[in-house]
Amino acid sequence: MQIRTDRIYPLFLHLTRRLSNRQMMMLLAVVVGALAGIGTYLFEILLYGIKTGLTNWFPVDSAHFLFLIYPAVGIILATLFVKYIVRDNISEGVTRVLYAMSSRNSRIAAHNCWTSVVGGATTIGFGGSVGPEAPIVLTGAAIGSNVGRLVRLNYKHTTLLLCCGAGAALAAIFKAPITGVVFVLEILMLDITAASVIPLLIASITATTMAFVLRGFDPILAVTLAPEDAFELWQIPLFILLGILCGLMAWYFTSMNSRVGGLFKRIDKQWKRWLLGGSILGILIFIFPPLYGEGYEGFTALMHGNTLSLFDNSFFYRFRDIDWVVILFIIATMFFKVIAMASTNAAGGVGGTFAPSLFVGAFTGATLALLCNMLFHWEVSVVSFTLVGMAGVMSGVMKAPLTSIFLIAELSNGYGLFIPLMITACISFAVDYYLDPDSIYTKQLRQKGELLTHDKDQSVFVFLKLDELMETDFLRIKENMTLGDIVHIISTARRNIFPVIDNFGRLLGVVQLDDLREDMFKPEKYGRPISDYMIAPPDRILEHESILSVMEKFEDKHTWMLPVVDTRNRYLGFISKSRILNAYREQLVKIQQ
Repeated sequence: MQIRTDRIYPLFLHLTRRLSNRQMMMLLAVVVGALAGIGTYLFEILLYGIKTGLTNWFPVDSAHFLFLIYPAVGIILATLFVKYIVRDNISEGVTRVLYAMSSRNSRIAAHNCWTSVVGGATTIGFGGSVGPEAPIVLTGAAIGSNVGRLVRLNYKHTTLLLCCGAGAALAAIFKAPITGVVFVLEILMLDITAASVIPLLIASITATTMAFVLRGFDPILAVTLAPEDAFELWQIPLFILLGILCGLMAWYFTSMNSRVGGLFKRIDKQWKRWLLGGSILGILIFIFPPLYGEGYEGFTALMHGNTLSLFDNSFFYRFRDIDWVVILFIIATMFFKVIAMASTNAAGGVGGTFAPSLFVGAFTGATLALLCNMLFHWEVSVVSFTLVGMAGVMSGVMKAPLTSIFLIAELSNGYGLFIPLMITACISFAVDYYLDPDSIYTKQLRQKGELLTHDKDQSVFVFLKLDELMETDFLRIKENMTLGDIVHIISTARRNIFPVIDNFGRLLGVVQLDDLREDMFKPEKYGRPISDYMIAPPDRILEHESILSVMEKFEDKHTWMLPVVDTRNRYLGFISKSRILNAYREQLVKIQQ
């Protein structure tokens, strides 16, 4: 990679010597957008080839036993690929992108330019009930990050290219350029300035154009709203109700995903995870075939009112004309989709939660519409409620109402649904935010203090690490020492505070020089035990604790110095508020530059 960089960098300097920084970033945005568009196309070709070759020949009027086997095979292949070829974590693509921005200087390993494509296509093609968007977003972000590294850009510009790649990849897979831009601004939380938005637009438009050239102009969801699907004012209470239902489903989505993930983490052997995950997924897909893969065919058929095709390859094929069976089948599929998705990822598959959230939202909206039609004969548009439901659940799961609104509007050309989209997405967001303020992408990062936010103070603190700022040159005092012992020690000390530890290195308290001054020149008191002068520190900092949490303790205790200990209370060093503030100022200058 170094040789390649040495060749590319001089050429890049030669070609861009007359360009300003802004013009250079626009040019690089075109390159990143084109590469992300090509990467998305290759992903879809590979996924379509695997999926078609495995399932296209199944008879539609009966369940096929291979549904029990395919998902486990896909998960095993993806896990072995990641373990022995990739040797890196490529799951949870959007979370990996956020982590790279906050903790790795926006550097993403070069292998992510293709490994997520292979791992994701294998998992989904064999039936893994996850979405292709997260692997694609990670692929696009990796392309942007590595283009920035090849031309030796600083953190600020590398981050911009990373975001350009992520937004471009999402724009290409959905053929929705506005959604790509809004996704970056809302979820990756890039600054909204002309210098950042214009390259994002250029990259997204370039990637979408590549998608049109390579895949044609057909939308991913071939939905045309008929006049009877138009929004009417009397439907507002129904869309409010849909928003509440979507918020509750979004909470179920994220909480069930966490619970299933926690269950699999407690399993010590990988083969046991394969066995459990493959069994759960195989049985669910065998009973509910719409759970196979990302599920686009399922909610597209539902959107067109074609509920009969949901029963293809199903045990319940002969009951597909009974209304209440259809509704129960849709509800069960909606709830089991979350379990199937979580089991796929937790067992070792590679995929995302983007498409599953759309799937659950579509089935939520369709369920409400079908119930209204069956019970009250209202002739509610299944198409409209399916589309709006997709935006509702996605808004709650991802905490991204704007992204969900623009995505559905662009996918369906359904700008006539803007009002119900806004009503449902905002209510769902509010309900789910009340139940859980974190999105499915940010929960783990926020708990670790590794999440960038629109709050610039918090974002700068994310880059500061306790291990790097901790000071360890303090003289340690043993608990059995006397004042006389300490007087000889502190005669050469440069600090005015001393940790007191026991024989196992555990922190007992601290001694301050100011508390010793009165007696340290009185030899008759040299026999007093040091415990007479020891005080408890105002608080203690745990190793690897986030700097933001440390600053909260400083403000709460009104102090400037606190000891750092491990989980067993063993003394490690001290952290000072002044050192954190100096590091904060240096990091702020670095980011701005």
